[in-house]
Amino acid sequence: MDYLKINKDSWNRRTEKHFESEFYNTKEFINSPNSLNSIELDLLPDLKGKKVIHLQCHFGQDSISLSKLGAEVTAVDFSENAIEKANILNEETKSNVRFICCDIYSLPELLNEEFDVVFSSYGTIGWLPEIEKWAGIVSRYLKPKGEFVFAEFHPVVWMFDNDFKEVYYNYFKDKEIIEEETTYADDEMEEEFASVTWNHSLASVISSLLKENLNLLDFREFDYSPYNCFSGTEEFEKGKFRIKKFGNKIPIVYALKMCKGV
Repeated sequence: MDYLKINKDSWNRRTEKHFESEFYNTKEFINSPNSLNSIELDLLPDLKGKKVIHLQCHFGQDSISLSKLGAEVTAVDFSENAIEKANILNEETKSNVRFICCDIYSLPELLNEEFDVVFSSYGTIGWLPEIEKWAGIVSRYLKPKGEFVFAEFHPVVWMFDNDFKEVYYNYFKDKEIIEEETTYADDEMEEEFASVTWNHSLASVISSLLKENLNLLDFREFDYSPYNCFSGTEEFEKGKFRIKKFGNKIPIVYALKMCKGV
């Protein structure tokens, strides 16, 4: 099974829907390019004059937002359509982000640089089968004393079926999860998209990064998502969404900051 082809085809199709969706609201973003949340902003250093690489950037809203904070940004995604849309946003917002179309496992074949900050956020690592290889890529692109800032949906969330009726999947990485489902960006859309994903436990993520000479500076868990991207949610505060039936009883997001050792 060629997971990369299946997922790339899926994201090329999703991108067309996402770019025009209310979820991403690109028209508003062009007028006010800031898509970052307090979760990641609280962990990011002062970015003025810093080199940043954004891994798995989709069509670049966060990448452009990082550049507006003063960073020199390189952003990477494997979807040709996403990079095409990212370059449109780049021009519309008068930004100067360098976008590269590549899956991150293959990135060292195209890019030989180091960065002050590696950044990745929300719904990224589940698309990757080898978390150890991902951690190696993160370390590869960090300068000594460089920082990795990562925000991601909590692996507890991925244990449930899409309607949160039962624990359906293994918390620990098992076999690949093959699904056909509608997109989170439009819950009224009936079109389904194929996907191949993997669950990665917190221990596997953090230990893989530690083995790559990254030191843990901060780790946080949150009982909400800044995005309304799951079923059965409620907005209990502006911009904060929980699974209504669970309230604040389960984690939805985690975030961490790590520094590359010398």
